[in-house]
Amino acid sequence: MFSLQGQKALVVGIANENSIAWGCAKALRAQGAEIAVTWLNDKAEPHVRPLADQLGAEIALPLDVGQPGQLEAVFDTITRQWGRLDTIVHSIAFAPRADLHGRVVDCSAEGFALAMDISVHSFLRMIRLAESLMADGGTCLSVSFFGSSRVVRHYNMMGPVKAALESSVRYAAAELGEKGIRVHALSPGPLKTRAASGIDHFDELLSAASDRAPTHQLATIEDVGAMAAFLSSPEACNLTGGVHDIDGGFSITA
Repeated sequence: MFSLQGQKALVVGIANENSIAWGCAKALRAQGAEIAVTWLNDKAEPHVRPLADQLGAEIALPLDVGQPGQLEAVFDTITRQWGRLDTIVHSIAFAPRADLHGRVVDCSAEGFALAMDISVHSFLRMIRLAESLMADGGTCLSVSFFGSSRVVRHYNMMGPVKAALESSVRYAAAELGEKGIRVHALSPGPLKTRAASGIDHFDELLSAASDRAPTHQLATIEDVGAMAAFLSSPEACNLTGGVHDIDGGFSITA
């Protein structure tokens, strides 16, 4: 019902075929967008490059947002090769394991700052770099979780971090709306991804989500990708600042 033909999209955060970012990249490509992808480091490249090849990605580069200059280098390449950008998908987050597995009140200042930098501020940096490439408007997407607005056992410090991400989405949407640049957070329920495996007792959370959701089904990366593709389309041009639950209705249950 909509097309992304001719659009250019940067997808950051693919680790393997189970990644939310992979679901988004597949959906964007299926609707006609040309894709640029990144991988974290040399260890990740063998897992991501074959997926980039499946997408026919014109741009495929390493990106560790914690390393000075790497994000800017990716955008320099996009500027040279494409000269424009329509969509960015930011699907990265990080917290040091010791801080993630402890109480929020016990997390270290250094660990909290690092989690905020990688999980939140890097999205703002991406938006700032993308802004000049979105002269005709565009869509900026990140990935959140309902632990941002309620206490989820074992999610710990990532709850406050995701809350900050969602607030950043709203402020960025307000600041960039007049330029036709929309900003959203995709908020799927629990998903079996490599990143989620770092959360204690995650299998329990998966089981509880499936039991409580009205559909009794967990979200899939394809579900998230479908929403990402729609929000990137011209048909969604008057939507911005949203946190979009993709969880079979789990978030409406008590």
